[in-house]
Amino acid sequence: MERKKIPYQKTIFVCVNKREDGRPSCAHSLEGGSELCKALKESVKAAGLKGKIRVASSGCLDLCAQGPNLFIYPDGVWKSRVGLADIPQILSELGIC
Repeated sequence: MERKKIPYQKTIFVCVNKREDGRPSCAHSLEGGSELCKALKESVKAAGLKGKIRVASSGCLDLCAQGPNLFIYPDGVWKSRVGLADIPQILSELGIC
């Protein structure tokens, strides 16, 4: 095993879980987790933050009824009911310039 320094200043984990039985999940909302993850990746790149911020799809974060959910590491910030319109505010709150 090789131990390395974390390559990114922050990582945004976006839940893209979809439940096949129709119960609420982050992927079933109007602006689902997959769309949110893709848009966040594009926004990070457009803001010149690629290499500083990593946007990663995540499995279930266990608060499906409040989705889409995302978690920002290492900040310990959790956001629920996130939509595409929230992306500028999320990027602004990251504090990376």
